[in-house]
Amino acid sequence: MNPLDELQPLLAPQAIGSWPPAPGWWLLLGALVILSWGLWRLRHWRPRRPAPAAPEPGLDPARSEALAELARLPRPYDGAPAGAWLQQLNALLKRLCRSHYPGAHSHTLNGRQWLAFLDNRCPAAGLTRWMVLVEGAYKPECKLDDKAIAGLSQAVETWIRKHV
Repeated sequence: MNPLDELQPLLAPQAIGSWPPAPGWWLLLGALVILSWGLWRLRHWRPRRPAPAAPEPGLDPARSEALAELARLPRPYDGAPAGAWLQQLNALLKRLCRSHYPGAHSHTLNGRQWLAFLDNRCPAAGLTRWMVLVEGAYKPECKLDDKAIAGLSQAVETWIRKHV
């Protein structure tokens, strides 16, 4: 005797209507509506990006770009190591000097000679008192306090604006 002979005949599937949806679909639709509303509100709530600052009158594009780059540099506040920041400041100043004073070979200077070169171009900045600008990049754990960071940033900004 064959065991398949004892099986009952298959029942035909009954037609399942597509409407109304199951309760879970109603919850999904409600969640989608709430999510859409929330994203729309977030888009209107989020602060607008400030318009790019217009270049200052009287500044050439290289100085404006240098000031913008200086503003973008992350400052090492709260006891963070300042070596990388000091290297970036030096690189910014050297690039600016190379473009403004191509015959001076300022990019080859270092130490006190570099600071003297910068001070000769803009005495108002007073960069010779910031020896940490050239020495701090080579110290393993150079740290600056917030007052020194603000002072050095202001001196570099003054140099960028006023060097001749």
